[in-house]
Amino acid sequence: MKKIISLLLVIIVFGSCSNYQKALKNEDVAVKFEMGTKLYDAGNYSKAIRLFEQIAPAYRGKPQAEKLFYMFAQSYYKTKQYYLAGYQFESFVSGYPKSEKIEEAAYLGAKCFSMLSPVYSLDQTDTFKAIEKLQVFIDGYPNSKYLVEANKTLKELNEKIEKKVFENAKGYNTIMDYKSAMIALDNFVTDYPGTPFKEDALYYKLDSAYQLGINSVPSKMQERLNVAKTAYSNLMKFKVDTKYKKNADEMLVRIEKDLKNFTK
Repeated sequence: MKKIISLLLVIIVFGSCSNYQKALKNEDVAVKFEMGTKLYDAGNYSKAIRLFEQIAPAYRGKPQAEKLFYMFAQSYYKTKQYYLAGYQFESFVSGYPKSEKIEEAAYLGAKCFSMLSPVYSLDQTDTFKAIEKLQVFIDGYPNSKYLVEANKTLKELNEKIEKKVFENAKGYNTIMDYKSAMIALDNFVTDYPGTPFKEDALYYKLDSAYQLGINSVPSKMQERLNVAKTAYSNLMKFKVDTKYKKNADEMLVRIEKDLKNFTK
């Protein structure tokens, strides 16, 4: 019985492959559309794409075009070809504004760019595009069933941008360019007041001010140590139980000890 079932499956597979090859070579676009639809429904998106690519120009303006271009966009999306999927979804939205699929297409078009967003350390051009397109979707569909997911993705993308800016600012501290670190970290906190990296930024501002202060020439040390002391206060005001408290407290002890030398 198992042998018979296996044989039938082989026959079906080969038969399907044969029909697909025939459809690829057939000049009749209706045959290609029918085979492409069958392959799409079966989840064979890569083969469906080859057929859709062949017939897309001929179907523009035809009654079946809406269905075709929706399947075309979805096929690219399902095969993780996000640049092409994003383009197709955006074309679908502009071409079929009254479609029942327009909300889904608008969301997936924006989501495609979020899927292209690289790790924070790389160029963030696609991340900025994704943020822009997701915001347009959120503004355009405030009651969408995709709203929760869209907002979650938007938050993650914004935090990725913030992390990149923070790490760039922190990098000055790493290379011991403490003056530049203090300026960059100040700018970061000003530009992103609600960032989840604010505690880290305030700590590295303190560390930069501290290192600059204790390593200064005598004529500049008192002023710089007072700047470091203010940086300590700002960190504690933001989060009194900061994860950096031990290091920060040790810095404060050294700061106050050195400052006493200027009151004698």
